[in-house]
Amino acid sequence: MAAVLDVVYNHFGPEGNYAGDFGPYFTDRYQTPWGRAINFDGPDSDAVREFFIENARYWFREFHFDALRLDALHAILDTSARPFLAELVDSIEEERSTSGRRLYLIGESDLNDPRLVRRREIGGIALDAQWNDDFHHALHVPLTGERTGYYADFGQLEQLADAYRRGFVYTGQYSAHRRRRHGDSSSDIPAGRFVVFAQNHDQVGNRLRGDRLSPLISFESLKLAAACVILSPYLPLLFMGEEYGETAPFPYFVSHSDPDLIDAIRKGRSAEFVAFHWEDEPPDPQAIDTFESARLNWGSQTDMKQETLWCFYRELISLRHVLPVLSPFTPRQETVRTSGDDTVLLVTLGHEDGDAALIFNFGETDTTVQASFRMGVWHRRLDSSDNRWMGSGSLLPELMESSGSQNLHLRPRSAVLILRETES
Repeated sequence: MAAVLDVVYNHFGPEGNYAGDFGPYFTDRYQTPWGRAINFDGPDSDAVREFFIENARYWFREFHFDALRLDALHAILDTSARPFLAELVDSIEEERSTSGRRLYLIGESDLNDPRLVRRREIGGIALDAQWNDDFHHALHVPLTGERTGYYADFGQLEQLADAYRRGFVYTGQYSAHRRRRHGDSSSDIPAGRFVVFAQNHDQVGNRLRGDRLSPLISFESLKLAAACVILSPYLPLLFMGEEYGETAPFPYFVSHSDPDLIDAIRKGRSAEFVAFHWEDEPPDPQAIDTFESARLNWGSQTDMKQETLWCFYRELISLRHVLPVLSPFTPRQETVRTSGDDTVLLVTLGHEDGDAALIFNFGETDTTVQASFRMGVWHRRLDSSDNRWMGSGSLLPELMESSGSQNLHLRPRSAVLILRETES
């Protein structure tokens, strides 16, 4: 088991922070949503950069963490020729060499900038991986139907197909939410350099009431979401409790002592949700009840649906582990398309050890979709609508003889994996 630590190098906390009394840690040249920006490129910034670089090495060296998740890199503003992040990557590479350990840096950024993970030889920063919010948004909208805030840029299943094909959905197109063009092409980035998810602490915690997917969508849709993430070509991330359908919210909460700061946070939280058109007031972030409501209900897996969902996640993870065709680190051929009515996503994968097809039905009714497969016998390895997974029963046979084209009968909100093994 590896341990990953979330580190925040883009700002200090708003209370109890006296770093500015001891050195030039801050700059007024930039601002962040959370307070004063860090001085990574101004006068006397060399020592500031060294402070953060040594902090990263400290977590690896003294506490034996295996990876650091770098928070909100879009808020690290640095115009120097050799930016702080490049210097950090070089330093951790040196730490790898001296320690003989595999150490990783994973970035979170909403810039859709592939340079963060491109190799240094071609002008990249060379982080090991980065978050892909586009994948989340492209999945969230067809699952929930929400189209406000940043979800206004999404809503077509073809966008989820784009996320499967190339990583980012927005690669330079106009974003209505941002009112400008956004992103750059990530088609050259290996799949293993993207982290994808259906939920995480930001996407849940930044909702008005911190509601998870479990109270928003059906049981069948929860299984569909799990399959889309875990069977994707990327690195899947699961949010605590997601694997059994935890229903407790994860609202934003704080514990400050300054009344003015508390009041500012309350007002700021309300203002954040204007673009989402949510009418209720968010829970009081300072209230102890808000914190208590976020506690996980350990042991709730005794509920039949939650126990089934937990087993379904285990099955998906096992399949990803044992089938080379599902690995993001093995070469394969991939074809991605959507059905004519934009309700079914089909992904076909070719590998020397066997072929696979993933079919995701986001429609609300039974449907039939035509797919093209290589000649041979295909067998149904997983169907989320199977009775085993508390579904209404699969419409697909256990074995299918393909002559090139195949009609697939699918249950609503279902995920299917079928396999064709190579001849021995």
